[in-house]
Amino acid sequence: MSGRRPGDPPDPVVALARRAVEAYVRQGSFVTPSLPVEVEPARAGVFVSLHSEDGSLRGCIGTFLPTKDTLAEEIVSNAVAAATRDPRFFPVRPEELGGLQVSVDVLEPPEEVKGPEDLDPKRYGIIVRAEDGRQALLLPDLEGVDTVDTQIRLTCRKGRIDPDRDRYRLYRFQVTRHR
Repeated sequence: MSGRRPGDPPDPVVALARRAVEAYVRQGSFVTPSLPVEVEPARAGVFVSLHSEDGSLRGCIGTFLPTKDTLAEEIVSNAVAAATRDPRFFPVRPEELGGLQVSVDVLEPPEEVKGPEDLDPKRYGIIVRAEDGRQALLLPDLEGVDTVDTQIRLTCRKGRIDPDRDRYRLYRFQVTRHR
């Protein structure tokens, strides 16, 4: 997790996501996807989460494996999608931008686990994948997700997977959270 203190320079990962959202919402344009060379990894899955001024979720879209050539491109693409294409919300409006909070989770590659005993909802996000291809993902360390059972059930619900009836596999992953 990225620990920021007041007065620290802006996190370049969050700054890029914010610029991407603002440019697209205001002008319908995409920013040039670039990050300082020292930002690692070069490619990764990325989730961009947007929260309203009151802290409520306003949009969250991501990829658990990289789909773009660079981490910067992944961030820009998912930031714009979180602001405009999350099916749970209307697109972000220009007047919301001032109070919008942006965070970016950079995902490590997922690894299959044997069972719930290998999970920890504070440390690991999970992917639940049913045999027929349905799948869902839940990020780690989310408010209200304090047990493995809760984490699995919420993830199954997202993927329309019945945890008591369907056969599924579990995968875990860690993230670096940028705020």
